Amino acid sequence: MGLFNRRRRDAPRTMLCNPDAFRVLCGSGYTRLADCPEVQMCVHVYADLISSMTIYLMQNTELGDVRIKNGLSRRLDIAPNPYMTRKTFIYNLVRTLLLDGDGNQITLPRYDEDGLLTELRPVSPSHVTLMQAGDGYTVSIDGKAFDPSELLHFAINPDPEFPWRGTGYKTVLRDVIAGLRQANATKKALLESPTPSLIVKVDGLSEEFSSLEGRQKLGSQYLDASENGKPWFIPAEAFSVDQVRPLTLNDLAIAQNMEIDKRTVASIFGVPPYMVGVGDYSKEAHNAFITTRVMPLAKAIEQELTRKLLYSEELYWKFNPSSLYAYDITERITAGASMVDRVSMTRNEWRDWIGLSPRDDMNELITLENYIPADMISQQKKLLQEKEE
Repeated sequence: MGLFNRRRRDAPRTMLCNPDAFRVLCGSGYTRLADCPEVQMCVHVYADLISSMTIYLMQNTELGDVRIKNGLSRRLDIAPNPYMTRKTFIYNLVRTLLLDGDGNQITLPRYDEDGLLTELRPVSPSHVTLMQAGDGYTVSIDGKAFDPSELLHFAINPDPEFPWRGTGYKTVLRDVIAGLRQANATKKALLESPTPSLIVKVDGLSEEFSSLEGRQKLGSQYLDASENGKPWFIPAEAFSVDQVRPLTLNDLAIAQNMEIDKRTVASIFGVPPYMVGVGDYSKEAHNAFITTRVMPLAKAIEQELTRKLLYSEELYWKFNPSSLYAYDITERITAGASMVDRVSMTRNEWRDWIGLSPRDDMNELITLENYIPADMISQQKKLLQEKEE
């Protein structure tokens, strides 16, 4: 008996609270990183922008790098596999890299009997295991081991202990996501169960107030108006009615905290705050984001594609970012005019910049105010007169 009583004394105490209060204080439970709207917005920005860029197959020449168009370039830029376009393939790659794959994405290339690339098949992160092997590592896909040279392994934020493995953003985002989840849960709870705008003080000594049925009877007798706008008649000795302002999100500083957390998520991903719903649009911030954040990630993808898919040292893959920058038609026309005037671009190349079809009579390089062909500059009348003198 004594042992039984001692166990009862040592038993942990349980604290109970109203279910609604628990929902406001603790939220609805665990939320995955992929389920956070702000994180999804940031990842979508990267995936959408990078997948929108055309992929060029480039070749080094003595006069500079030129674009190559062949079956290999079409395979990667148009139809990487029978089930996906370049847009969906690169979008899936970037999303997995940033979110679902913890900083890693595996793609399995397949070849025909002649060694030609037939498809690039992305592998689901749940089927992939990265295992250290000596100084390197192996990749296991559904239990089958592959050497890293046999597949494409894209990685971001390399692990200091295992540089071949990416780490992603989960660790640095964990606390921020917890704050956003709690703020959203509190906001939802307040909207679903708002605080009443009336507080009624009742004489606690009255018999009706001592039971639930009595309180309901008092409420139906004095507080339920049969017609809108009708005044209430209540005994002054028993009641005192005050009107109060309901608790709002501003009172709890939830709106400010949510904005801070959203800005924190955006800063971790390097995304301008306006892309997650806070702050104002800035053309300069957008262009800086493309240059300093989007293109470095695209460069990592380019290098892995070049390293694993191309054997010639003169070839490489390149994303074309020209369509991502924020500039209007006037800026393009002005820049094109300057290039044409300096014999650096034909008018057809200029027309291509602004989305117009080429013309047969605009393939020559022209210069000066009268736009004569570049190979006739020496035939200008004023130059011939100077030679005669």
